Amino acid sequence: MLVLKRLAAVAAAITPILAGCGAALAGVGQPSPWQMGFQQSVTPVMDNVVWFHDFLLWLITAITLFVLILLVIVAVRFNSRANPTPSRTTHHTLLEVAWTVIPVVILTAIAIPSFKLLFLQTTIPPADLTVKATGKQWYWSYTYPDSKFEFDSVMLQDKDRKPDQPRLLAVDNEMVVPVNKVVRVQVIGAEVIHAFAVPSFGIKIDAVPGRLNETWFKATREGVYYGQCSELCGKDHAYMPIAVRVVNDKEFASWLDQAKKRFAGNEAPRATTLAAAK
Repeated sequence: MLVLKRLAAVAAAITPILAGCGAALAGVGQPSPWQMGFQQSVTPVMDNVVWFHDFLLWLITAITLFVLILLVIVAVRFNSRANPTPSRTTHHTLLEVAWTVIPVVILTAIAIPSFKLLFLQTTIPPADLTVKATGKQWYWSYTYPDSKFEFDSVMLQDKDRKPDQPRLLAVDNEMVVPVNKVVRVQVIGAEVIHAFAVPSFGIKIDAVPGRLNETWFKATREGVYYGQCSELCGKDHAYMPIAVRVVNDKEFASWLDQAKKRFAGNEAPRATTLAAAK
């Protein structure tokens, strides 16, 4: 039993260390080398996703250790050498009630926050800004319906990237939104199914041709946050990143005025070749 207690103590000590390492290595807005956990959260939805993940991690760790300890106890105390005369017990009413009721309680404890998170993700609050993201082969187009302009967002080739821009994630025209504002994102596919996903925002939704899906986020920190198409959509699936720049209200208003002039009259997407980026 002393050995079991030591094993449990070691496991309990290692778990928070690993969790801490994952959090320390997680990047803001993009993947980091040797990252073990989620990217750092910048929205209320992702905050809840991280909390729910950590809650499940601790719960499943406790269950796994409990089952492991039971298995070791059975193997040590009830083998033929330690217990030469086997018990003839056929059932135990209290034990049978316990192993039925306790899992039900555990599943209920998981279901309640799970449903709350699902409702948070799918219930869109009154939006301050609406952006329509159209997945195409193989890039994204963003439409700002309130301002009546749209533009294409295509992955930058290596020769066009700045030193601080990540490879395979940087784009020529970023989606720009204001900080601390509710942004409703309408998502659709032009030819095949794509998926709009930004890990730091906690959003991921399919872009289906002929179907307008919606999601939302409220970024609480300025910066550039990257995502990718998360549905296999063809030969250049890996080369259609998502880049969202979150700025303050003044910078957003300035960008909006410039974008209205720059992208005025945009009617058709431009053709793009990604062969040089591969």
